[in-house]
Amino acid sequence: MEDVTEDRVLVVDDLLGRAPVEEGRLGHHTVLKSPDVRIVVLAFEAGHLLKEHSAPKTLLMQALDGHLLVTVGGREVDLRPGMLIRVEALERHEVRAVEDSRLMLTLVG
Repeated sequence: MEDVTEDRVLVVDDLLGRAPVEEGRLGHHTVLKSPDVRIVVLAFEAGHLLKEHSAPKTLLMQALDGHLLVTVGGREVDLRPGMLIRVEALERHEVRAVEDSRLMLTLVG
């Protein structure tokens, strides 16, 4: 699981392998950090609730696997792999794992 870099390209291999789901805790794994973007993979055990909070930057949420319920902007979104949610900076939201899941967060701006 090594990052491969060549000049201006960074390849991050095996996102799921870098973010194991661990019993009894929320995994928080920063997989890429640069001045203009940060990517974090959160690993949720089924039933875990990440209580309402906000992010300081625009946030893109993408399920890598599993099934998540995201409450944001007064609505609940059934987030599954292949879907994407964009959340403006400082918008309050919460995430609940219906099953073991990994969520990729891209913070931009």
